[in-house]
Amino acid sequence: MISQFFVLSQRGDNIVFRDYRGEVQKGSAEIFFRKVKFWEDGDLQEAPPVFNVDGVNYFHVKVVGLLFVATTRVNVSPSLVLELLQRIARVIKDYLGILNEDSLRKNFVLVYELLDEVIDFGYVQTTSTEMLKAYVFNEPLVVDAARLSPLGPGSIFTQGTKRMPGIAVTKSVVSTEPGGRRREEIFVDIIEKISITFSSSGYILTSEIDGTIQMKSYLSGNPEIRLALNDDLSIGRNVGAAYGYRSSSGSGTVVLDDCNFHESVRLDSFDIDRTLSLIPPDGEFPVMNYRMTQEFRPPFRINALIEEAGSLKAEVILKISAEFASSVTANTIKLQMPLPKYTSRVSFELEPGAVGQTTDFKEANKRLEWSLKKIVGGSEHTLRAKLTFAQESHVNVTKESGPVSVTFTIPMYNASRLQVKYLQIAKKSATHEPYRWVRYVTQANSYVARI
Repeated sequence: MISQFFVLSQRGDNIVFRDYRGEVQKGSAEIFFRKVKFWEDGDLQEAPPVFNVDGVNYFHVKVVGLLFVATTRVNVSPSLVLELLQRIARVIKDYLGILNEDSLRKNFVLVYELLDEVIDFGYVQTTSTEMLKAYVFNEPLVVDAARLSPLGPGSIFTQGTKRMPGIAVTKSVVSTEPGGRRREEIFVDIIEKISITFSSSGYILTSEIDGTIQMKSYLSGNPEIRLALNDDLSIGRNVGAAYGYRSSSGSGTVVLDDCNFHESVRLDSFDIDRTLSLIPPDGEFPVMNYRMTQEFRPPFRINALIEEAGSLKAEVILKISAEFASSVTANTIKLQMPLPKYTSRVSFELEPGAVGQTTDFKEANKRLEWSLKKIVGGSEHTLRAKLTFAQESHVNVTKESGPVSVTFTIPMYNASRLQVKYLQIAKKSATHEPYRWVRYVTQANSYVARI
């Protein structure tokens, strides 16, 4: 049971606010933002997704820089409320096409109409975009996609020669083309998040891929879709059970530990030819979630070395090597490395001709940061940082430094080698061929190299 729902910007501006039950004080949004901004509780640097202030439970998730928040005085399941907030954000994005502060302000009437249908007197009614279309009648006001961040969700798939137009990913599910006709198209995104830990000598200690196949359909008439995956795909490390069925095929090249499917997916022929059949609902939804711990080639190798130069100085050498093909380019790479607490000054030396690279020393938490706008496959980059200490160290500097953590986004690349072989639409339009877009993206979840 939800008492209030609101959306805040990163500055703390209240963009959307709905009080469903009148049980929580009106200033809850300000109380929440102050608590999150000036969070102080033990070793946590950021506020947890759930906390309590004066008997009020606050739940929040961050989506594209916006804070989606729910409050209640009742003891409810945190997982349920956090999932609800994610689904509300997804529904709003389905309708508006673009989810940001500008689109919310321009479409506040539509957003409030959605919220009143999703939640009634604090109780959840539905979060299905398809069902909401029968009750929500306001049309979205289009926000100029050109104002999106150049590395935002609408542009990370636009590399290469033949890629979908950036505006396509920012369309509303109720939008129409000029003349009142809908553009027939369907998007399938294979999104993988990598967790990997390297030892100080460069060996892989742990590795895991969490992946999802997302689909967003703009096809009229709800035709059946057939989605074919790798023939050599196996489910289960020992070819065991996976979500209600057992795979009978042998050990394949791509081995997923486990997976689950959306309720609309039919698995009649999946065990035979690795084909999924479904009638896609409106809006964006996960066709399949999967996890993989099979050995895979990491996209980046990280080398970190610390050389002491006397009692008050040391030098850090960081090297990042791209292990993927030169036709692929990674975006927004950022390396962070904690330094000894007695570090007073850091001077940086980039490689000659370095472009699109920035460095910083966060003195408050003694952290080195190195950002690279892009890295082409097969290349490597090096950073040297000279450290000056405020006092003489009596322990090994290496032990008080690191580990190095990396974040990145790599469009049109997937480490698991899971592929969509074809995307078949059973019932096509008589007048024109639907557009089909299959896109891949890999991101860092927890990418860590020990020193």
